[in-house]
Amino acid sequence: MDNSVLKTILREYETKRNHAIQQAEERKRELLLANPKLSQIEAKIAGISIQTAKTILQSQTSEQKKLLSDLKKQSNQLIKEKNKFIKDLSKDSNFLKPHFECKSCKDTGYIEKDGSSVMCHCLKQKIFNTFYNKSNIGNLEKENFSKFNMSIFSNEKSPELYKSKISPKENMEIIKEKTQSFIQNFDNPDEKNLLFTGNTGLGKTFLSNCIANEFLSLRKNRFISNRTCYV
Repeated sequence: MDNSVLKTILREYETKRNHAIQQAEERKRELLLANPKLSQIEAKIAGISIQTAKTILQSQTSEQKKLLSDLKKQSNQLIKEKNKFIKDLSKDSNFLKPHFECKSCKDTGYIEKDGSSVMCHCLKQKIFNTFYNKSNIGNLEKENFSKFNMSIFSNEKSPELYKSKISPKENMEIIKEKTQSFIQNFDNPDEKNLLFTGNTGLGKTFLSNCIANEFLSLRKNRFISNRTCYV
């Protein structure tokens, strides 16, 4: 994959993440200005956080557990009070939190899985959409399996003319069957890729667009892994 494409996408992620955080800060600022009591609760929560840090640094190890437990209870009580206050204002409990587009990765593009950082499904989909839009796929509304007209192919068998013991129509029926099998078994690692070869005008692009159209209808909004149909 072109690293410049990934870097561009990640910059977009950073921009929208920062925007969501800024919007949350703005909502919080406006809400606190309009509600002094809520501002006081926020100040108490912040004060407990500072006190917790001091407790860890200054108290004896034997005392820390009880002191931290007491501070946690106070903090939880204040948070409940804050959430109730916000609810009474007919605001959602997530009103003060950033509203990220992707809840899984919080608009970073990555999630933690088995102790490692891996691409989130939204980033994979974004990469696929970017490369798909840059591709040379034609008019999918006109080039799909519903427009596949088998009647235009001859039933006549002519080994000398067609270099095959079967008729063109039988050959196309086999090709169509294999392409549809390729689609249905796409996620199977043992399924082989397709290679379309031949002279200009034989329908290679049409058939590849049929496959692309089928993918879009069956796998809408789903990231398609790195499998290939060569033309």
